[in-house]
Amino acid sequence: MLARGNRITRGADYKAVVRGGARCAAAHTVTYVVSTGTNRSPRFGFIVSKQVGSAVVRNSVRRRLKAVCAQALPELRDGSDIVIRALPSAAGSDFSQLRDEVTRCLRRRAAS
Repeated sequence: MLARGNRITRGADYKAVVRGGARCAAAHTVTYVVSTGTNRSPRFGFIVSKQVGSAVVRNSVRRRLKAVCAQALPELRDGSDIVIRALPSAAGSDFSQLRDEVTRCLRRRAAS
């Protein structure tokens, strides 16, 4: 699970990352990355809309994405802000597909 220091909590931070971040699209997710240049651990935010499915499905997708990000945390550059938006097809994907997509995008955009 991600610690509080590794989460984006303010709406303005989400907006800044999505609007100004480097984008990496995949079949089930879109990953946005901004390097802030500060000396702090990477932060993550997740966007899982109602188009993905019911509340149970959305929370399941969000938990899987959080687990993938927790595994990738040591490989990421300090000061990175990352927002992952789940697409509706993410509801039918399994953990390994999400892990492969997200880690590929994180290696391209936020690896140290």
